[in-house]
Amino acid sequence: MLALPPRILIADDQQDVREALRLLFKTEGFHSETVSSPSVVVRALEREDYDVLLMDLNYTRDTTSGKEGLDLLHRIQGLDPTLPVIVMTAWGSVDLAVEAMRRGARDFVQKPWENARLVTTVRTQIELGQALRSQRRLEAENRILRDQQMPKFVAESRVMLDIVEIIRRVGPSDANILILGENGTGKSLVAQALHDCSDRASQPLVTVNAGGLSEGVFESELFGHVRGAYTDAKTDRVGRFELADSGTLFLDEIANVTASQQSKLLRVIETGHFEPVGSSRTRQVNVRILSATNADIRNEVQIGRFRQDLLFRLNTIEIRIPALRERREDIPILATHFLLQHNTRYRKTLQGFDPATMQILLNYSWPGNVRELDHTIERAVLLARSDRVHAEDLGLQNASATAGSIEEMSLEEVESFLIKKSLDRCSGNVSHAAKALGLSRSALYRRLQRYGL
Repeated sequence: MLALPPRILIADDQQDVREALRLLFKTEGFHSETVSSPSVVVRALEREDYDVLLMDLNYTRDTTSGKEGLDLLHRIQGLDPTLPVIVMTAWGSVDLAVEAMRRGARDFVQKPWENARLVTTVRTQIELGQALRSQRRLEAENRILRDQQMPKFVAESRVMLDIVEIIRRVGPSDANILILGENGTGKSLVAQALHDCSDRASQPLVTVNAGGLSEGVFESELFGHVRGAYTDAKTDRVGRFELADSGTLFLDEIANVTASQQSKLLRVIETGHFEPVGSSRTRQVNVRILSATNADIRNEVQIGRFRQDLLFRLNTIEIRIPALRERREDIPILATHFLLQHNTRYRKTLQGFDPATMQILLNYSWPGNVRELDHTIERAVLLARSDRVHAEDLGLQNASATAGSIEEMSLEEVESFLIKKSLDRCSGNVSHAAKALGLSRSALYRRLQRYGL
């Protein structure tokens, strides 16, 4: 089978430049797409994968400083840090080139360009980018296949000790288990504990954010694909179900799976049979299913967004993890655990919390639950100026911010604050929150990961 041509995204505000570059790369056997503004670049990268981006630094609004292009480089790094970016400008300077490279560009070309040199530069960056992506895919697959070191399960409240007892009793079975709880409560920790005390503990626990998969990659991610199944399928890929064979598959954010995806999931959960994308060969796996959601899944069934028969298959046993505000007696032991953990990680020697600081931790509402507590203690360990954590080290003052104090917050803090509010209004449903914020679901997931929400 012939190799697929490299895909180049060309961004320039001048139509004649875009057309000249498109024709140049067409003669070299490359597939090119052209766009005229930074905003369209971002939309294109959110929609599809490219082998290289060739972009101008100056656009219509600002034709000499390169500011628009430099700002765009920062956004591209957040979207795909492996994408090779070559920048172009008619107003080249050493300082501008250095700043572009600092912000993530792989190479720098000044207009007017030399065709042969530009083609060589593009080919080189495509090869380097493919090697980097191949390395990262291999690392990701290795992380999936090996046991991951998880934080210790820390709790002393009655409600959490009851959950530990449930885990001890049902973990050794092959029952499918649905884990409910708000974001950050520790659903993945419960899934790990269930796997570790099962007869499958020596086999892999494979985790997938099922709700974060778009329609276009869902089947390939879960069931795999064969080479040539679609445009970018350059090699065979093993899906998550096959990776988890004889082990456990953890489907996180299950309530956000679309209706068409639910029907595909139901079949393989019922029968253990599936076909990789592009293949007619049926494969069979023996997988235990653990799933989790922060949504009111029964309400999702009632309003027709989630299949009741799929829910029956997923929740032979149901475990609900309470929010941290519902088990405040766990806050001191968790805070101390995270303090010791981050002391070790950052080679610090903090001795504990002063009484006023611990009271703040106990009184705070913790909308981000245990994950937010972990990040708060990590920040405090890094910023503490004495041998104990004090209130000013926590950085919780903006957590209860209102519209009246937004002008005092950074852009990142405002975005994080608005995302939290939208998730609260949508009862934790990521799809609904993304729609309310005017984002795609995948774009919102990237921001949730960036801000630790």
